[in-house]
Amino acid sequence: MYSSFRDMPVWQNALKYSKTVFEISNSLPRSEDYGITSQIRRSANSINGNIFEAYGKKTKNDKSNFYIIARGSAFETQSHLIYGNKVGYFDDKIVAELINDYSELIHELNKILKSLH
Repeated sequence: MYSSFRDMPVWQNALKYSKTVFEISNSLPRSEDYGITSQIRRSANSINGNIFEAYGKKTKNDKSNFYIIARGSAFETQSHLIYGNKVGYFDDKIVAELINDYSELIHELNKILKSLH
């Protein structure tokens, strides 16, 4: 058991990937401030936020709900990355790496969810 959510590798990775998403979204056009820029940043940041919140819950059901939301946000972030790549905003290599990173994160969240049931 971890003494803090900060010790959890899944949270550390989610935070690291969220920072990368923030950095690559800095170059998006101003016209996207309320579009993909906002959406991808919120979905990426939601992952580590929900992992943090799950850590603080007492019951397995409460924990599971927040890990499920984190997992959904990881899928949403992947979708935004694919869209951003398709319209020419994001580099192929960076998107491929992040898609892989988020796939691994989803796998880790699935393992956590399985351990709770």
